Amino acid sequence: MLIDSHCHLDFPDFAAERDAVVARARAADVKRMITISTSVSKFAEIRALAEAYDDVFCTVGTHPMNAKDEQVSVADLVALAQYEKCVGIGEAGLDYHYDDTPRDLAAQVFRTHIAAARETGLPLVIHARDADDDMAAILEDEMGKGAFKAVLHCFTSTRKLAEAGLALGLSISFSGIATFKNSSELRAIARDVPNDRLLVETDAPFLAPVPYRGKRNEPAFVAETAKVIAEIKGLTPAELGALTSANVLRLFSKMPAPAAAPAA
Repeated sequence: MLIDSHCHLDFPDFAAERDAVVARARAADVKRMITISTSVSKFAEIRALAEAYDDVFCTVGTHPMNAKDEQVSVADLVALAQYEKCVGIGEAGLDYHYDDTPRDLAAQVFRTHIAAARETGLPLVIHARDADDDMAAILEDEMGKGAFKAVLHCFTSTRKLAEAGLALGLSISFSGIATFKNSSELRAIARDVPNDRLLVETDAPFLAPVPYRGKRNEPAFVAETAKVIAEIKGLTPAELGALTSANVLRLFSKMPAPAAAPAA
């Protein structure tokens, strides 16, 4: 069993064959897909996808690249998160790679999402790119105000940020980037993440893992990332799948576990 803890099924890349994409995920034993919000203004589309597929769940939040155009309140996030299949807040965070939202505004919007995660008890899905020091500082400051659950998604940052996040109780999720030839340091970080804090994801339609690199990603391909992480962890793919699935279900605890397969 596998769970794709982070994908974007609402993106237009999937519009022509969304049913087929979901069917291929199911055929690859992906039992749950969490389609992640990048704009609160489009939450109705996210919600419609969760309604359409029993095994698709969702989050609500504003990606840092959209934060300059969309400042939502804690109350708005909390209200939308009441939807029964909304299992997390985000994705939200800091992106200094594109840096197209003023940094003080990005931090303010990020803190709003943290407050919503704290109030709802739902996990925060964190986007962090080229912003390690500020990210660590905000997380430490906000955790001091009151605990909240969170995951550093599509982790590509430094070991220093990984260690800071783990010290604060966060989980860390790895995408297809971990399968790339030049990602040896990232694989070393994944190897050292405690097994109970480890997640896998696709971030589809982006970042397809080897051997699909350069193609459009999709949830079925999470199996390839899981194989690579399993190898560096000294686990079988089945063990890694069971482990990461249990971690996702514990973190996103509002999401029900899939029904057990019938005994042979």
